Amino acid sequence: MARQDSVFLPRENPCAQCGKPIPRPDWVEHGDGRTTYLWNCRACGYRFEAIAIYDMEELRPLAA
Repeated sequence: MARQDSVFLPRENPCAQCGKPIPRPDWVEHGDGRTTYLWNCRACGYRFEAIAIYDMEELRPLAA
């Protein structure tokens, strides 16, 4: 199930196509050592996914 109540929810991510900021992801899914974000740009209609991978020992992002 998607959760959007995370204190680490990214905001104002730029669109990968047109560069305009997207207020927040449409979908967030947490898994083992990773969080997946689905972004939808309302300016140009482009949709893309970003994945944050965490070091499970330190619980800090390694990539996004």
